[in-house]
Amino acid sequence: MKHKQIRKHLNNKMGIKWKVFCYLAVFILITLALLWMFQIAFLDDFYRAIKTNTIKSTAQTVEKQLQNEHSTDQLENIATKKDIFIRVINADGTDRYIIADGPGKALKKLSKEDLSGLKQQVDQNGGPILQISGQKKWNKDKHKIDTDKTKNAFNQFIIYTNNVILNDGNEIFVLIGTMISPVDATVETLRTQLVCISIIMVLFCVVLAFLISRNISKPIVKINRSAKELARGNYQVRFEEGGYREVAELGATLNYAAKELSTVENLRKELIANVSHDLRTPLTMITAYSEIMRDLPGENTSENVQVIIDEATRLTALVNDMLDLSKIQAGSDSLSIKEFNLTESINTILMRYAKLIENDGYHIDFDYEDDVFVEADEMKMSQVIYNLINNAINYTGADKRVIIRQTVKKGLVTISITDTGKGIAEEELPYIWDRYYKVDKSHKRSTVGTGLGLSIVKGILEMHHAEYGVTSKLGKGSTFYFIMQCK
Repeated sequence: MKHKQIRKHLNNKMGIKWKVFCYLAVFILITLALLWMFQIAFLDDFYRAIKTNTIKSTAQTVEKQLQNEHSTDQLENIATKKDIFIRVINADGTDRYIIADGPGKALKKLSKEDLSGLKQQVDQNGGPILQISGQKKWNKDKHKIDTDKTKNAFNQFIIYTNNVILNDGNEIFVLIGTMISPVDATVETLRTQLVCISIIMVLFCVVLAFLISRNISKPIVKINRSAKELARGNYQVRFEEGGYREVAELGATLNYAAKELSTVENLRKELIANVSHDLRTPLTMITAYSEIMRDLPGENTSENVQVIIDEATRLTALVNDMLDLSKIQAGSDSLSIKEFNLTESINTILMRYAKLIENDGYHIDFDYEDDVFVEADEMKMSQVIYNLINNAINYTGADKRVIIRQTVKKGLVTISITDTGKGIAEEELPYIWDRYYKVDKSHKRSTVGTGLGLSIVKGILEMHHAEYGVTSKLGKGSTFYFIMQCK
């Protein structure tokens, strides 16, 4: 029921293909709207603003040139280049310079009364004046330039007026103007073009948005299908690593996850098989010896009882190791840190192997110089050493030799346990600490221990933040080690 609700909820969500399509479509519409707004609605305002700024900057240049008595050529170049009219009047009302270009010649016809009115406005303003006037309404008031900005005027002029004091002390009146051409025809032309462009752009962009959204979503859809196969337990599924970088990285990550899940699944199956074998063997022997002692006269001997006790002890050890491993992996196990003699602890552990050394011919040597003290959980570190020795005994060579070395360097103590067995292949070394992993796939019963020792060792050493590892060569045995801080 819950799965159906989740599926229904996901079905109500928009797919990535259509979401990308909508984003691109909105982007295109906004772009076209801005194009229409700036090219049509605000074209006249932009044009007027540009013309106004041109007049302002040109007026400053002209006023600087007027300080030079031989500036006529420069003024003519400015007038031609900027398409402006320049008129300079002396204090007595006579013209000093008249430089007209194109339609600006109309300003040459201003009467003395008009010029006097303009000069009065500048005097009253206390500085330069910039005005806009329509040509049709030019002489409506001879003492005032019409400032009507009606866009429908046939022709309009921008007029700049100012009084300028020359270097020689004389005062001159400067009048600079330029025509504002009507933009109605330009706007109509642009509007017609934009209609055609907009239709073409909309059609083109719809197709482009659909193709882009499909190409983006296609590899994700494939990954989604493969992920569903992975969820069904098909660990052989492979994810495509092509397309965009992020999608390729996602595919590579999922392929790695599928590989790891497959490995864990295989290890889980091996664990069940190995644990089942380890549990079944002692249970079978306990049952068999118990039946013999019950059914056969004279079989109730101490040797048979000892076999039952040994197998029960092995079974208890296996269960305890499994519980310890579960606690460590669940993070529910805590440490009891204190300072203790690590060397003495190793010697105490070796005393447990006296019977094994005596009966089975094993040789366990402990090579050290001085006693070393560390700060750790003594019981758990004893478990580490015990499991590493058990592992070395189980896999040592025909000489049945195990060497334990304790070395101290720069305040660090290294404990290494070496066997003389057949060694471990280099490609197997990274995995031997993993839970449930076995180098020898053919299960065999351990001489001592339960077969879960290395996983427990790894968990305890990581709880202590201790460095650990293994070195091995095929045919020359293996050396397991860990490093701790001395006290």
